[in-house]
Amino acid sequence: MHVPDVSVVVIVYNDAERLPTAVESVLDQTLHGVEVVIVDDCSKDRSYSVAKELEAAHPGRVRAFRLPENSGGCGAPRNHGIRQATGTYVMFLDSDDVLERNACRNMLAAAERTGSDLVSGMCVRVHLDSRWGKTTEWYPWIYAHTRTLESITEFPDLLVYDTLSTNKCYRRAFLLERGLEFPVGIHYEDLLFSAQAYVAARRITLIPNHVYFWNVVEKAAAKSISNRRHEIANFVHRMEIHRRVDELLAAHGHTDIKTAKDAKFLKHDLVLHLRDLPLLGDAYRQEFARLANGYLAGIDPAAYDNVTHLQAICAYLLGKEDWDNLLPAADAMTNKGRLSSPLAERDGRVYWCAPHLDDAEARRILDVTDQGFHTAPLSSLQLGNRLTSYADDGRGTVTLSGAVVNPLGRIRPDVDLSASLEFRARRQIGVRSFSFPVDTVRHAGDTIEWSGSADVGGTVRPLGIIDAVWDVRLRLNAGRDRVTTRVSVGGVDLESAARLRVRPRLTRLVSDRFEPEVTKKGNLSYVLTAEGPAAVRTQALINNAIHGKAASVVKRGLRKALRTRRNMGSGEQKVKLYHEVFSKLPVKKGTVVFESHMGKQYSDSPKAIYEELVRQGAPFEAIWSYAGKPAGFPKEATLVRRWSWAYLRALAQAEYWVDNQGFPLALAKRPGTTYIQTWHGSALKRMGFHEPRTKAQGRDGQNRFQAAVDRFDHFLIRSEHDTRTLAKGFRLRDEVLLRTGYPRNDALVEAQRAEAQSGERVRGPLAAELGLDPDKKVLLYAPTFRANAEGAVEGFEFPFDVEEFADRLGDRFTLLVRTHYLNSVSLPPSVAGRVLDVSRHHDVTPLLALADGLITDYSSVMFDYAVLDRPMLFFAYDYEKYATDIRGTYFDLKEKAPGPVVATAEELLQAVSAFEEADAKYAEARQRFLAEFGEYDRGDAARQIVEKFFTRSGK
Repeated sequence: MHVPDVSVVVIVYNDAERLPTAVESVLDQTLHGVEVVIVDDCSKDRSYSVAKELEAAHPGRVRAFRLPENSGGCGAPRNHGIRQATGTYVMFLDSDDVLERNACRNMLAAAERTGSDLVSGMCVRVHLDSRWGKTTEWYPWIYAHTRTLESITEFPDLLVYDTLSTNKCYRRAFLLERGLEFPVGIHYEDLLFSAQAYVAARRITLIPNHVYFWNVVEKAAAKSISNRRHEIANFVHRMEIHRRVDELLAAHGHTDIKTAKDAKFLKHDLVLHLRDLPLLGDAYRQEFARLANGYLAGIDPAAYDNVTHLQAICAYLLGKEDWDNLLPAADAMTNKGRLSSPLAERDGRVYWCAPHLDDAEARRILDVTDQGFHTAPLSSLQLGNRLTSYADDGRGTVTLSGAVVNPLGRIRPDVDLSASLEFRARRQIGVRSFSFPVDTVRHAGDTIEWSGSADVGGTVRPLGIIDAVWDVRLRLNAGRDRVTTRVSVGGVDLESAARLRVRPRLTRLVSDRFEPEVTKKGNLSYVLTAEGPAAVRTQALINNAIHGKAASVVKRGLRKALRTRRNMGSGEQKVKLYHEVFSKLPVKKGTVVFESHMGKQYSDSPKAIYEELVRQGAPFEAIWSYAGKPAGFPKEATLVRRWSWAYLRALAQAEYWVDNQGFPLALAKRPGTTYIQTWHGSALKRMGFHEPRTKAQGRDGQNRFQAAVDRFDHFLIRSEHDTRTLAKGFRLRDEVLLRTGYPRNDALVEAQRAEAQSGERVRGPLAAELGLDPDKKVLLYAPTFRANAEGAVEGFEFPFDVEEFADRLGDRFTLLVRTHYLNSVSLPPSVAGRVLDVSRHHDVTPLLALADGLITDYSSVMFDYAVLDRPMLFFAYDYEKYATDIRGTYFDLKEKAPGPVVATAEELLQAVSAFEEADAKYAEARQRFLAEFGEYDRGDAARQIVEKFFTRSGK
């Protein structure tokens, strides 16, 4: 008798309709030596009959079995399948999923090649109710490449994250020898079975191939076991499985894996249940806390260091059963970015809540100072807004009341308050929104309370069918601040709420009611439904038509049209249209497209050139590119969002491009367009083709980069150092170089000249705007960004204690902190008035002109600040790493720095204390530095550019 290579155990319960598809995915495998073992868990429908029919249709390839009674889970039928399997290897498949066509062949080949007991491939979640055919790979980073493990200790993340049993192929002899079976009578059996298999396997191979398609229906009427988290028995089972896995790891001495698993429990397993807590009753919460806290007591404390601040906060507050603060934290975790707590401030630190702060561990976990809630603009915060009451008149009017979080009392009692409720269709099809003014808004301690009525039935006019879901938002005006919030339902009961009568624009025969609903994230929304007999009948007819055979052709056509529409907005299509359509349009004389730092700022030399054009009244049309929001850009210019259709058309038809970094590499410059590249600073780090990363790109990558820099018609430099470094790094011809200096530095040259003539330093209006003390020196701290080995930008963290800086030097100095535009900063409230974050100022030039001294590390602002002939300090705490990393530097900063180079925070504080001494000591070094790196900065760069290119005499 021929022994199959692989036995695929297909388990089924009450799933007669989908079972054939699952089995066909096995029979259609490119590996022919595969058998199907169907195990029916005593279904009540025709599942077993269908299984027998499949057995009859495929004799020798399909065998069907039935358990005598329903087991209530996946464990018993899978164990039975293992016992009935005859193949050399065993795989598992659920009746509602399918195998990838090459799964068995790829996994068998890997197992035979490596001799592994277990081979695992990538699972793909297929979201069946997604209209766009959404799919997500299950932990793809685990399967980035093929690897073979001699022990699970070589790659603990596999056990911690990929706990599925279905994307794996097991040597059957291995399962039998080790007595590996699924637990029976308990859910989440995969977690324990997978852990046992990982620990027992003598060798494990991972392959980067898709092997299993996990079909998911988010809105299924009958929830799967993992989606019935509101049932306390579900959590009981999860806790029991985790305890068993912990016992397994302890028995084998895998303490490192246990710590990683604890972190994953806090980040994933616990979070899944915490998200539902705001919507569940007290009885559930009490039992949940009892079960969870018993397990949390055994969590490795180190696990808390590897989770987000909210995950740690939730776990801590759950341990204290502090529901008043835990529920808002759970709400914030579910709604990413939401601030649902009023916060508390103690000794210059900001905490999630006031209770428990007498405990050191609580202060460590609850500290959210670095999140910047106390410094970020109020309008940028997603403030929590909890519904406190809900009422309706049974017809069409609803009355809502709620409370918006007022963090640290930032909305002051003396500001004017007003608000409106907005009902907005989730799908914007011809209808935007309907607003209703809120009747009352008032301060109430830690919250802003509001209450208002909305005549939804008489005002909101949905189309019907298309715009079926409507979300509710509150728009709060607090003085000059504008805050928009979603309304979370919290503990308000909507079960008895009436359906509101509405008048759809299409017809009431389709839908005639608005039904309040709680979204998956706990927010208030309304869903169009049908209530009247005629509406119900019409809705049924429409549903039949939509799901009938006649509609399939229409659906396919609609999907194709929508796919085409989506593709039109893709980067590939935009680039194609730019070259094939927009670039065929005539060049518009006198048009100039300006861009600074890829649209992130209105700043730098492009700004200086633009303002000189305006000052001279040159005939031109200015178009400014912006990324994100257009705030801060000149209103007199035409503003276009980067990568929008208007942006692409403007670039295609512009006579001039002016920027300081690089317009999109994929966009070719037309012959009729002149590209003036101002660049954004002289170079310390190696650039362009001098970078090892560029050399490592291969010929195609280097050719693309060369084509991008070849677009430059003119490249501004400020010294011959730029000629030797930037120009050669970009392989620029000498005739491309413009030895004008940087237009952005014209203002600095003028400031230095005025100061030298008058002997007086004029700080100007920016000092008043920032509220600076005129009796204190102003220092600007402007570090550059850091990148990891892959080139990704790392987050900014202060390399010195900013509170200590303020305490020791705050009576003499005001420190302005301006991070690189790729970073952001969060200051503790204790340094307010002594240390200011000025990172949001688009242009650094006015800040340089304002500062009495500069503290930097390797930022190119050192070259610009040298124009002012003022003191500089270099805090190069990671100099060896920075100077010797993969890019390297053009010169040794320690040899040429025009100021002290310090390596420790204490040395920095001492250097600042001796500020005047450094000023005199390094005066000659500053002159040498300026002569070498800023010889062409004479204060007339912008004028030279305008006269050369934009005035009639220049042309």
